[in-house]
Parts: sequence; structure tokens; C-alpha cells
Amino acid sequence: MHPFRTFIRTTALIAGLAAAAPSLAQTASGHLYGGVTGGTLGVGPEIGYRVSDHFGARANATFLKVSHGFDSNDLDYRGKVKLKSGGIMLDAFPFGGGFRISAGARLNGNDGRVRAMAQNAVTVGRTTYTPAQIGTITGTAETKNFAPALTLGWAGHNAQGFIFGVEAGALFQGKVRLNRFTNSTGLISAADLERERQDLQDDIDDYKVYPILQLTIGYRF
Repeated sequence: MHPFRTFIRTTALIAGLAAAAPSLAQTASGHLYGGVTGGTLGVGPEIGYRVSDHFGARANATFLKVSHGFDSNDLDYRGKVKLKSGGIMLDAFPFGGGFRISAGARLNGNDGRVRAMAQNAVTVGRTTYTPAQIGTITGTAETKNFAPALTLGWAGHNAQGFIFGVEAGALFQGKVRLNRFTNSTGLISAADLERERQDLQDDIDDYKVYPILQLTIGYRF
């Protein structure tokens, strides 16, 4: 199945669970909660079920658009990332209170684009080009469709009422893969474009872990 379709189904499942929350709450008072989460993964709905004081599970879907500028090989890059992912976490509360240790995974629909321009003549690959020859260089960025996650956090006590949660940890998404570098003027050779792509790929290859820092507010029924 295409990963984006799977992601859409995950989002629909969360929405369906949220719609069923009032009836579930009648048989699970003090355990079920619904809310909104926001942070480095994006912003979106979250729903969870605390089976007991020591164990629980939750699912969320998050979305966000991020832009960032950086320099590489004297080219001025602008990166745009669309964060869209959905995941499930299993929570362990070792002391029976609010502190939790969580493990799970996310389906990644995250993708990005990079655009580069030059103010002066620069070397792309092994050839020096003028700004007019360079025009705009564009490329795409992708991550693995499936990524494990591990976090530590706080989710409040297992009681009815408003809740505030926070968690920090890591998403083990692996390398960000850069693909399909093209040039608007057609004056940069394919070999030089590939060398530029590989140089930028080498710069980001060490960043295989994405930081997680999320805040959640909601209501436990």
C-alpha cells in the first residue's frame, strides 16, 4: 500500500476514535483522553487510552510546514519541509504517576524541496558558473516511510479532568535522501548537478535521528 494512503487511513482512524470518545468514556472513566499535540513533529489531534496506572497507548497525526535557509558550496539554499506523519506509542508509567517511558513508531509522509541561487560566480561540481547560468537549482528530499520512536515524558495522573503532557526523545528516521536535482536554465551539466547533490548529501548524512519535543493538552474522561 502507498505510504501516503496508509497515513491518511491512520489519520481517519484517530478521527473515528475521537468521535467515539463519549461512548467509550462511559465504560472507561478516568482512562480515555483526547487532545491536541504540537512540537517538532507538527501539530494535530491525539487520542489515548490508559489501561491502568502503569500502562497506556496513544495515537496522533501531525502536520506542519517549515522553511529554513542555509549555505552550501557558496550557494544560497532555501529548504521547505512538509511534515505529515502519524504514529502509535505504547506508554509505561513505572511509578504509577505521570512520568512515562514510551516506545512506538510513525508512518512518515514527510517530504521537502530545496532551491538554490547564487549572487556571484560559484563552482558547481567541477565547473564555475555565473548567476545567470545557474538560475535556480531545485531538488527534493525524502525520508524512510517507517521510523521507530523512543521518548520520556510526563502525562499527569490517571484521573478525570484536563491534562497537560510533555515528551522528549528521538525519531530514528535514518538518512534524509536528496533526489532529482535540476537546473532552470539547462546550462549546468548533469554531471555537475549530481556532484552538487552528492556534496549536499554528504553534509546531511550524519543527521539520522530527528529530535522529538511535543506538548499536549487535552481532557481525560
